[in-house]
This record gives sequence, structure tokens and C-alpha cells, in this order.
Amino acid sequence: MPHNASRYLAEAPRVGIRHFTYGDGAEFTARARESKDLHHPWLFPPESAQAYTAYAGRLIEDPTKAGFLICEKGGVREKDDGAIAGFININNIVEGGFQSGALGYGAFAHAAGRGLMREGLDLVVRYAFGPMRLHRLEINVQPTNAASVALARGCGFRLEGFSPKMLFVDGAWRDHERWAITAEMVTGPGRR
Repeated sequence: MPHNASRYLAEAPRVGIRHFTYGDGAEFTARARESKDLHHPWLFPPESAQAYTAYAGRLIEDPTKAGFLICEKGGVREKDDGAIAGFININNIVEGGFQSGALGYGAFAHAAGRGLMREGLDLVVRYAFGPMRLHRLEINVQPTNAASVALARGCGFRLEGFSPKMLFVDGAWRDHERWAITAEMVTGPGRR
């Protein structure tokens, strides 16, 4: 990497986003194991090396998916610089007239409640509407997952509807709210 070239696709004051790599497995799975109580019953990121390799492989190799790691910049301790704070994936990317994708995300326990995911989600949204040239992003979230609902709302997504028994999560079909944002909502006149 040339001197002064960023290791991130985009940066905010406290975080940068970058794509998943196979080499992130040890840190990612350790963070997932540490965050099990935070994630349950909504999210089940890979906790083993084998599961991570399969998961990351789909995000790296499947053109209908894009995975982003939210990494801390200049943490309190020098060793925290670049630490994985969370992840945001764009799944079900459809091109053509639709130009959209569905977001899934999770913070790791050490980073939860610090606003890092909000910075990261803002970066991913701008990256999706910029270099990826998408037009619409959707988040499907269980209504009882207050932190995820707050993140969607705080990043400018609008509530578009309610889908009963939409996704099979933790052994049952779960209701979800549908939140969405379009490029115009981010880049239009007077927007952020």
C-alpha cells in the first residue's frame, strides 16, 4: 500500500470501513463469542474458524453480497487502532431497475452503545449509494430489537411497513419491521 494510502474504503472521525478478508477470522470469531449475550436472540455471527471461512467466503465471492467491517481508528490504546467494532453486510443485491440491497448488521460487545455503528452505517450507506451505485437499502429488524431500530432511525431510514412471520430466526418465524433509505434521502437538496 502506498504511503498515506488509507486501508479503509471510507472513514469517519472514529471508524473506517473495509471489506472482510479471510485473515480476519480469529478476531471476528473471538468478538462474536464475547458478544453472544448481546446478539441473542437476534443475531448469530460465526464463532468458529470453519464457520467464519464459509461466512466470509460468501461475502467475498458472491456478487449479490458485500460485507463491511467497522474498525476503530486511533482507539484509546494504540493496540485498539483497527480493532473490529462491528459489521454491516449488504445482502440480496439486485441490479438493473431495482439497484437495491438488504442490510444486516451487528456491533460487538466492546463497541456497543458508543456510536461507532452509527458512524459505520452512515459510511456504508454513502458507499452503497456512491461507488456501488445502489439506489435503495432496506433493513428488516425485529420490533423488539430496540438497539437495531434506534440505529436504523438514527441513520435516516424510514419505517415502511410490518411483515408478520417474515424471517426464520432462532428456531421460529419472526415478525419484522421494514426500514428503508434511498439515495435521494441522503444526497438530495438539504440532505446530509
